[in-house]
Amino acid sequence: MLNKYPLWKYLLIIVVCALGVIYSLPNLYPPDAAVQITPAKSGDAVDEFTLNKALKALDQGGIAYFGEELQEGKTALIRIEDADLQLQAKGLIQRDLGDGFIVALNLAPTTPEWLVDMGAGPMTLGLDLSGGVHFLMEVDMEEFLDQRLQGYRDTLKRNFREEKLRYKRVVAAEEHSIHVKFSKAEVRDDAENYIRREYAEFLTETANKEDGFWLYLKLTPAKVKEFEDYALKQNLTTIRNRVNELGVAEPLVQRQGRNRIVIELPGVQDTAAAKKILGKAANLEFRLEALASASRYSTEEYDFKDETRGRSARLEKSVIVTGDNVSNAQPAFDENGQPQVNINLDSTGGAIMGDVTKKAIKRRMAVLFVEHKVRTRYEMQDGVEVPVEDKYVEKKIISLATIQSALGSSFRITGLEPAEASELALLLRAGALAAPMYFVEERTVGPSLGKENIQLGVNSVQIGLALVLLFMLVYYRVFGLVANIALAFNLTLLLAVMSVIGATLTLPGIAGIVLTVGMAVDANVLIFARIREEIKAGLNSQQAIHSGYDKAFLTILDANITTLIVAVILFAVGTGPVKGFAVTLSIGIITSMFTAIVLTRAMINLIYGGRRVEKLSIGGV
Repeated sequence: MLNKYPLWKYLLIIVVCALGVIYSLPNLYPPDAAVQITPAKSGDAVDEFTLNKALKALDQGGIAYFGEELQEGKTALIRIEDADLQLQAKGLIQRDLGDGFIVALNLAPTTPEWLVDMGAGPMTLGLDLSGGVHFLMEVDMEEFLDQRLQGYRDTLKRNFREEKLRYKRVVAAEEHSIHVKFSKAEVRDDAENYIRREYAEFLTETANKEDGFWLYLKLTPAKVKEFEDYALKQNLTTIRNRVNELGVAEPLVQRQGRNRIVIELPGVQDTAAAKKILGKAANLEFRLEALASASRYSTEEYDFKDETRGRSARLEKSVIVTGDNVSNAQPAFDENGQPQVNINLDSTGGAIMGDVTKKAIKRRMAVLFVEHKVRTRYEMQDGVEVPVEDKYVEKKIISLATIQSALGSSFRITGLEPAEASELALLLRAGALAAPMYFVEERTVGPSLGKENIQLGVNSVQIGLALVLLFMLVYYRVFGLVANIALAFNLTLLLAVMSVIGATLTLPGIAGIVLTVGMAVDANVLIFARIREEIKAGLNSQQAIHSGYDKAFLTILDANITTLIVAVILFAVGTGPVKGFAVTLSIGIITSMFTAIVLTRAMINLIYGGRRVEKLSIGGV
């Protein structure tokens, strides 16, 4: 029988449309502005006392809040009634809690529990609309150059010994220079000739003083710039890797100026965790425990990271390998169920580790956790207390074990809490920062900008949709009403699919939705025009409907496939706004094919199918 679907097909269409409605519903519940409190140390948790202390700070600052909660006993979330006061609330809480906690800006979801239980959630909005966090981080170039000079100092000492150039002292000095003291002028001159021959990156200068003969080495401006470019590029790569590990949708990580990196994380994310991972300048150093007879000038004493042990160990100053040589790191558990990190070194690191440990069997090797931190204090300036950040380096032992046999490129680190093991593995896997980085700015996209952009986008969709609906209803009558209902479901399915797959909606993406509206209607116009032609050609109503849909299908399919190919290419080669446009266009093409052909056909079948019809309400015939 013409124009009749079997029951299963109607049921399938109803199920698809119902799921579309359910999974698009969360987008009707906008998130609340909030601040999130997370412990700076992995494995710690936020308790009731800490939460009450934060709430008291807000009360004293006159900031209204609601919906405070402890999440899984580890973090706390406080919703702020006025989004404009979100940044001020963050500052008040951070001041009271100190550096032991990370206070970050966030957006708290308001999706009803019954929708969350079904796995439904709102679309991620791009940074140009709402819900984004903007970080500006500064690379500590001076610290990086000091590290490089320390490396040069150790290398020069070794090279001078090999060249039989006896020196008294080799010290790293200010202004990117190294000062070497000699007892004899002729040895100093030979050393200068050696430096000029082997180290083109240094400018040399000599001086004769009462305490000896000095050779001054200073890095050339070109070499300093090369180091700075390397540090920034390496940090960019590492930050991108860390962002990818966090699973942030469509992030932006780019260079700004000589020593800064801009990071933008759109969407509702755990910004406290992101800030904790992005800002952590942590690395590892593998060192041998010092022998009892070792000179105190060649050793250093460090405490264990687990402060409850209350003990320390003396280590050699020379470093075997660092986290820079780690090619992979994964958290795991040992045979006793204790957390560990499985380490794989690159070829260079593996060779060095093998050579050193082969000669140090039965000695103990320490794993030193090196972390660059910031301590905040407050000073009075012009009668106002302002925060001042002091940078410092913390080095603590996380493992000290006896070497039973020569180690290769694979081994394990123990002595960590489960959360610490996971975090350390993530940091090592993403790559160590070449230079320490510090947050100099944190903000969200202004609420007025987000609301204005959203409102403009919604207005464009509403105006375009209203005009299309009016035209279809007036020109095609009952068939136009069917097309309008299908168009509404098309937008619903599009939003549902984007919500389910976690796609990010940007302002260009809204433009893609507007284009989808036009394309969906275009398919119905082709079908309805073909039905009119078939009626004019003398076919009865049932035959005209059947023939109209069948003959228009190939034309619609060809047009949509070519557009879909273009959208896929745009997504593959485009970035940022282009990608956002391509995503909504691609999904819109697929959903419009379903609603414009399958859904409208089902509704037309229900209205006209299986009965005698003298005239169709399609206008113009």
